[in-house]
Amino acid sequence: MNYTDIARQVFALTGPADNIESATHCMTRLRLVLRTKNLAQIEALKKIEGVLGVYDAGEELQIIFGPGRVDRVTEAFLQELKAARSSASPAASDGPTIGKVGLSDGAQSVGRSTATEPTAPVESAAQAAAKAEIGDGKALHAKIRAKNATPIKLLFKRIASIFIPLIPAFIACGLISGTLNVVSKVDPAFAQTAVYQLLAIGGSTVFWGMNLFVGYNAAKEFGGTPILGGILGALLAHPGLASVELADGPLVPGRGGVISVLLVAALAAFVEKRLRRIIPEMFSLFLTPLFTFLIAGTIAICVLQPLGGFLSDCIGTAATSAIGSGGAITGFILGGTFLPMVMLGIHQTLTPIHAELLARYGVTILLPVLAMAGAGQVGASFAVYCKTKNRFLKKTIASALPVGIMGVGEPLIYGVTLPLGKPFIGACIGGACGGAVQAQFMVGAATLGISGLPLAAATDQIPVYLLGLVTAYIGGFIATWLIGFDDPPEES
Repeated sequence: MNYTDIARQVFALTGPADNIESATHCMTRLRLVLRTKNLAQIEALKKIEGVLGVYDAGEELQIIFGPGRVDRVTEAFLQELKAARSSASPAASDGPTIGKVGLSDGAQSVGRSTATEPTAPVESAAQAAAKAEIGDGKALHAKIRAKNATPIKLLFKRIASIFIPLIPAFIACGLISGTLNVVSKVDPAFAQTAVYQLLAIGGSTVFWGMNLFVGYNAAKEFGGTPILGGILGALLAHPGLASVELADGPLVPGRGGVISVLLVAALAAFVEKRLRRIIPEMFSLFLTPLFTFLIAGTIAICVLQPLGGFLSDCIGTAATSAIGSGGAITGFILGGTFLPMVMLGIHQTLTPIHAELLARYGVTILLPVLAMAGAGQVGASFAVYCKTKNRFLKKTIASALPVGIMGVGEPLIYGVTLPLGKPFIGACIGGACGGAVQAQFMVGAATLGISGLPLAAATDQIPVYLLGLVTAYIGGFIATWLIGFDDPPEES
């Protein structure tokens, strides 16, 4: 697959450069903030080779490529964007590039001048209309962004930005831990070898460094100096705290987990910004980081770590109690409602909860339950494949099913079940059935960021997890088969 060619096609549809305010990516999606966009543009993006789906999230336009592919496409896209901006003329960099919005033949390009035309060219009617259209698009987009910029949505977005970069580390370490768990059950003597012990250390590495990474990313997101957030995170986990007695007893290293780190990083960013306003510039380099660390660190040890510990206990107790006492019923509800969250792209906001459960118990019992939503999607899509007579739809399902089985459900959501309507409900029912199995047996996963078949290697009950996976496949298939759907006609 030619990733550069894909990136150029995406840029051609979303550009010019001054129409693109930002370009980032997560595990599966290229996320673009555009000044203007329209339905025809989105439909054209869906037809590009390698694009698995497109979702308009209001402020963001999310182009789904899937894991691995999105990294390469984004890299190529950013190169295209950088080259376009560097080659833009000074006149074009001051505002929208009018020459790229479809002027009629003979229209004069903005900013062009020659030796025989020393004066600025007169703006044509077509240029004026194009400028007006861009201005209207900017105003509309500004309204959409203002509508979506609620405090809750902004907080979720920040939290997701803090933890998404950590997902590859959780995947690597989680798969190591899960594999060792299987091997040690097959061959108990292997657990006594140096190789096993080294691999076990490797599998737990992410937890030893998690406070630093979370503190660094959180401080960056909240507008502070990242490294100060990192060292404050390290302070809360420092083993030397155990030898310090304060109030009723010794301090507890790591108490509150990532919750405490998030709180102290946000506080540090707040303190640092205020200090920079009052400390003279000539002393700021020395005094600002010093006072930020001392003030935030003191409050963290005395207030935020106990508060984080309380919140962490509440999260852990709520998750384990809900699944432990509710069993299959809780799993049915969680598995059935998770798919809409994936559709909206807000499922990453659960990452801190998974991370906290991993830090406290070594596994997260939520992930196997929620992963069943994607399995239900696979079953529902296969039912559509068996019933539909639309050749294009069959081809779409055939290309998207393998990645769906591997845990990437967006192509099936946006390409199959959601456009058809009823199969989406069937997929939710399948996810609910699989979630009930996972919750009933309290299956745990030693990683996050993956689902589907690959997650089996990181679970503590592989046979049960696979049973739940098959249950979700079958449940989604049967539900969709019974509910039915309106088969789309062949395009002429």
